[in-house]
Amino acid sequence: MDTEKTGLRALKKRQTREKISHEATRLFLERGFDKVTIAEVAQAAQVAKMTVTNYFPRKEDLVFDLSEDFVRSLARTVRDRAPGESALAALRRAYLAAVAGHDPVIGFSGAAFARMIAASPALTARLREFHDEREKALADALAAETGAGPGDILPRVAAAQLGGVHRLLFDETLRRAIAGQDDAEIETALTGYIDAAFGLLEPSLGGYAVRPTA
Repeated sequence: MDTEKTGLRALKKRQTREKISHEATRLFLERGFDKVTIAEVAQAAQVAKMTVTNYFPRKEDLVFDLSEDFVRSLARTVRDRAPGESALAALRRAYLAAVAGHDPVIGFSGAAFARMIAASPALTARLREFHDEREKALADALAAETGAGPGDILPRVAAAQLGGVHRLLFDETLRRAIAGQDDAEIETALTGYIDAAFGLLEPSLGGYAVRPTA
């Protein structure tokens, strides 16, 4: 019975979080991020203002409700890479799959969403923070996977290069969405960019952080 109650509580929390995020996104797209208050989001979601801030401590987090997946994505891909696969190869493979699936985590969220981010200094600043957090998480994962010591700069250098490519591709996805391209057009363009961007890193990182085969 306790397990059932715990499951129901978790379900209710998830549903509440999703409702708040949905109503916030609707209001932001209708009126612009900077013109909507937390109180208005709470009223639309039929919850208390404190409930909104409990789930989303910062107003910007209402927009980036996939931020946890975003920040952890590169590190997770590196940790889950196959035997004999380098960090670079794993990240390239994962990005190609995300592009093919039009994954919103990498920026496939539509023109209106992209324009909303571009129009708000607060949102663009928060997005930069998430990029930085993702790069730091990647550097930590690379250090752990390669057994690097505290003074070893290689994991941070590799994370800066790999994170920079992902940041560039994310920005390109938003730019093309704002320009009116649909997901299929963006996918075609990004597939070519992925080959060029990751290929440029191959000479320096192709043999780095390769998972042992035995």
